[in-house]
Amino acid sequence: MKSTFIMTWANQTFNSDFILLGIFDYSTTHIFLFSLILGIFTMAFIGNTAIVLLIYLDTQLHTPMYFLLSQLSLMDLMLVCTTVPKMAFNYLSGSKSISVAGCATQIFFYTSLLGCECFLLAVMAYDRYIAVCHPLRYPKLMSPQICGLMTASSWILGSTDGVIDVVATFSFSYCGSREIAHFFCDFPSLLIISCNDTSTFEKVLFYCCVIMIVFPVAIIIASYTRVILAVIRMGSGEGRHKAFATCSSHLMVVGMYYGAALFIYMRPTSDRSPTQDKMVSVFYTILTPMLNPLIYSLRNKEVARAFMKMLGKVKSEEQVT
Repeated sequence: MKSTFIMTWANQTFNSDFILLGIFDYSTTHIFLFSLILGIFTMAFIGNTAIVLLIYLDTQLHTPMYFLLSQLSLMDLMLVCTTVPKMAFNYLSGSKSISVAGCATQIFFYTSLLGCECFLLAVMAYDRYIAVCHPLRYPKLMSPQICGLMTASSWILGSTDGVIDVVATFSFSYCGSREIAHFFCDFPSLLIISCNDTSTFEKVLFYCCVIMIVFPVAIIIASYTRVILAVIRMGSGEGRHKAFATCSSHLMVVGMYYGAALFIYMRPTSDRSPTQDKMVSVFYTILTPMLNPLIYSLRNKEVARAFMKMLGKVKSEEQVT
C-alpha cells in the first residue's frame, strides 16, 4: 500500500511537464512588449558582461569595492540567463511546457542568486562603512582574504537556500492541469497548484525570508546610517560629494532590489495576484540587472575611465590591423 502511494506520488510529480502560461500573447501590443523585454535582456547581458570583464582586466579596479561589484554583475548576468531564454524560446516556438528537471533547475538558480545578492548587498554596504568610517583600517578589515571569504559566504548561503527551496517544493505532489501562472518556475507559483496543504511550508518560508531579506537589510541600514553621519561631519566638500556619489549608487540598487523582493516573498499565498507577481518579477529579474551597470558606470568615474581606456585600446588595435 505504502509503495503504491509513493509510486503514484512520483508519477504525479516527476513524470509530467509543467505548463508555463507566460506573460505575453500574440497581439500587436504584446509582440512589442516581448521585443522590448528582449532588448532589455540584451542590454543587461552586455552591460553586466562588460562590468565583469572591465574589473577583471583593469588592474586599477582590483580593489574590494570593485571586486564586489563584479560579483554583483556576475549574479545579475546569471539571473537574467536563468529566466529570459526559456521564456523567449517558449514564446517563439509556441510551446509552453517545461520539464520537471528544467523547473527545478530554474528554481535552484533563481532562488540561489536572489539569496546571494541579498547577502552580497549587505557585504557591499559593510565595505562602504569601513571605507568611509575607518579608512586607515580599511586595508586590514577588507583585505583580499576577508573580502573573498565574505563573498564566498554569500554564494554558499544563497546556494544553500536554493537547495532547500527545491527539495521542499518538490516534496509536494502536483496534479491536475499543472499550469503555472508565470513565465518561469517560481516556487510560490508552484505551491498554489500543489495537491497538498502547503501552509506549514509557507510559514517556514516566511521565516526564511526574514533571515534572507530582513537581516541583510538591517545590516545595510545600520552601515549607511553610520556612513551618512560620517559624511555629514566631513570638512571636505569634495570628499563628501565622492562618498555620497558612491553610496547613493548602492542605495538605489538596494531600494529597487529589496522593495520588489519584499513584495513578492513576504506575502501569504492567499493574497497573491498572478498578474502582480509577473509584473514585479519582470522588474527585478530583468529590468534591475539592466539598470545596475548603468547606475554604477554612469555614476562612477573609475568604471567610466576603465571603459574608455578599453575602448581606446580596441580602436588602436583596429587601426593597426
